Amino acid sequence: MIDILTNVLFESWHVLVEAGPYVLFGFFVAGLLKAFVPDSFMANHLGGDSVGSVVKAAVIGVPLPLCSCGVLPAALGMRKQGASKGATTAFMISTPETGVDSMAVTYALIDPIMTIIRPIAASITAIFAGVLVNAFPEKETAPPPMSGILKQMPKDAHDHSHEQSGCGCGDGGCEVNTNQTIYGKFMFGMDYAFGEMIADIGRWLLVGVVIAGIISAAMPADALNDFVGTGFLSYIVMLVVALPLYVCATASTPIAASLLLKGLSPGAALVFLLAGPATNGATITVMLKTLGKRAAGLYVLSIVICSLALAWIVDQLYIALGLDIQAVVSEVTETLPYWVGAGSGVIILLLVGRSFLGKHDHS
Repeated sequence: MIDILTNVLFESWHVLVEAGPYVLFGFFVAGLLKAFVPDSFMANHLGGDSVGSVVKAAVIGVPLPLCSCGVLPAALGMRKQGASKGATTAFMISTPETGVDSMAVTYALIDPIMTIIRPIAASITAIFAGVLVNAFPEKETAPPPMSGILKQMPKDAHDHSHEQSGCGCGDGGCEVNTNQTIYGKFMFGMDYAFGEMIADIGRWLLVGVVIAGIISAAMPADALNDFVGTGFLSYIVMLVVALPLYVCATASTPIAASLLLKGLSPGAALVFLLAGPATNGATITVMLKTLGKRAAGLYVLSIVICSLALAWIVDQLYIALGLDIQAVVSEVTETLPYWVGAGSGVIILLLVGRSFLGKHDHS
């Protein structure tokens, strides 16, 4: 038993060392986005039922590193400010499916091609869903008050939506104080990235790392081929596993990387990377109450259809290029010196530990 736990810890640490530097860089870029891109800029460009508003919402959501629960206050704030149901739906898909942090971890743990494919696939899925929601509208109702919406959300997401230092939060969302100096905005962004974001994403990242460690320690080589097979069956299995799972885009990446090493195809891994972060009980519940049954159904249906279609395309692309993704994933450890990864891993653990202490202090 001790040997098993030791092996799991060793494999988990190995994953954290590989991803650590890229995770920290991703949080840094996320802080810059939060500091210098006003929330109101997004809301002002998402009104109307046009395809353009849906495309804008999908593109805006791609770099934002929010999980599916963390994105709810922002998306529903946009809806209250006049964003269409389609634009809101697109934003709610593209934002949790990818982000600067998860793209950085994808580059670290998988390969450059998947790093490019992931945001493109998230955008396609988001646009497809948003256009469908606008094309098949329900009877329009007034957007519900934010107070009622937030009651439907997990306590962590509700707390985070109100506890941002240096910002004023109201029914219209949160906004960085425009009177701050550039240095003040920068420090606000860094405090947000390495404080609130770490509290929101960091623990899920570590959960994903541990799950990846368990997979690496427990599964023999090529075990996934024996149990899952290849092609469409593997897509369905990943879809069934990912749809009910609550896992953010960053945390899903090390899990996908471990599965790739065990024989999962790139397309099947993409299904997990798209469906896992975008769907969970809290998101669907809030969508049902705020956007309606039809929008919620089209949300899930779009993720299923696009995940399966894009998975097949990605597998064909890797075959056409003659690429062995398992070989690429297994060589990632040589990109940076070990001490850089180990130091980054320690910093991430300290930051996540501090977030737990901070949460305890506020309770």
